Amino acid sequence: MHDASPASAHFERKRPGWFTRNVFNRLVRLLTAAGISVLGSRVLEVRGRRSGELRHTPVNLLEFEGARYLVAPRGDTQWARNLRADPNGRLIVGRSGESFTAQELPDEEKPPVLRAYLKRWRLEVAAFFDGVGPDSSDEQLRAAAAKHPVFRILSPAR
Repeated sequence: MHDASPASAHFERKRPGWFTRNVFNRLVRLLTAAGISVLGSRVLEVRGRRSGELRHTPVNLLEFEGARYLVAPRGDTQWARNLRADPNGRLIVGRSGESFTAQELPDEEKPPVLRAYLKRWRLEVAAFFDGVGPDSSDEQLRAAAAKHPVFRILSPAR
């Protein structure tokens, strides 16, 4: 069902390369596990939708207008699919973790969140947004919204 979505197609084009998987993600995960948040980074812990095993992925937690969000810049990533299947997870920094429930945003609510996300992490994520940036028009952000799952973090877990 999700395989034909714009977010799934985007993920196939933006799949993480060897350096990202084996160096960058591991470095961020190690720093975050040591209690060092890199520009708001967290380790997201979710259950695998097929295996049921806990999965850990470094993510950027966006605080925007009194709410917190997770954005999947690469599209329909494994963590986004897992969170969609079971909206309960944990955000971890060091030894402390916070349980939460996530709510996926509909595309029409995403543009201001995507703009804020791109302002905060443009250098890290610009390549995944196909030329859309923080100064793009609302129309351009709306056009990009279907490619990027966005989840509002509801705390505590329900």
